[in-house]
Amino acid sequence: MLATKEEEILEALREVIDPEIGLNVVELGLIRNLELNDQGARLTMILTTPFCPYGPAMIEQVRMTATRAAGHPVNVELGTELWDPSMMEEGAGGDWGLY
Repeated sequence: MLATKEEEILEALREVIDPEIGLNVVELGLIRNLELNDQGARLTMILTTPFCPYGPAMIEQVRMTATRAAGHPVNVELGTELWDPSMMEEGAGGDWGLY
C-alpha cells in the first residue's frame, strides 16, 4: 500500500528527536498540523515548553527533514498551543512513567 505524502513526511519527522526528552516530535505530539499545496507545505508545530532551549534547532531540523521528505519547501510555523503529555502518541510516554 502506498503512503500519502503527508504520511511520508510524518514518518520522516520521526527522525527529529527532542534531545531533552529523547522521544521524536511525532511521538510527543509536537506536530499539530500539516497542509500540502502545489507550492509547498505548511507545518505547525509546538514545543514542550515555551522557552525550550533546543526549540530553534528542533524547528530548523523539522523544516529540513520535512522539506527533504516533501521534495519541495516546507514552512514551519510555531503554534501557540501549550503542550501537555496527553498529546503524546498512545504508549509513547511509558518509559517515562507518564502513562
